[in-house]
Amino acid sequence: MDKIELRKLQEFLRQSFGAPGIKVGLDPKNIEEAVVTFGERPLGRISVDDEDGDRSFSFAMKIPVERPVLQDYLRRLFDNDELKIVARAKKTDSVELNRGDDFLGVISADDPKGKSYTLQMAILDFDLEDL
Repeated sequence: MDKIELRKLQEFLRQSFGAPGIKVGLDPKNIEEAVVTFGERPLGRISVDDEDGDRSFSFAMKIPVERPVLQDYLRRLFDNDELKIVARAKKTDSVELNRGDDFLGVISADDPKGKSYTLQMAILDFDLEDL
């Protein structure tokens, strides 16, 4: 990832979550991954996918709470009441994260008891074009 991509990914996540304090920086141990922070708090990682000739990115963020408080946790974390959890048809081990009517990603349970979750967001190259 180069500096331009890092800046665009940072702006994309800031707009998606409505959180101007999000920062994206290159992982010094792996130039194919970026580290995402919010203030001093590490949020997750972004990895690159160049398969099939299309460049895309995957943002993964661990969420250390149970299902009943997912929405409240994310709203408080990002200070954004537009974030909402939406059930997925025929799926009980995951939910969708939306900002208003806009789909952001899928939140899946990390264990069968649903004690922690992981948010997965796909970021396509055209998502970054106008940033």
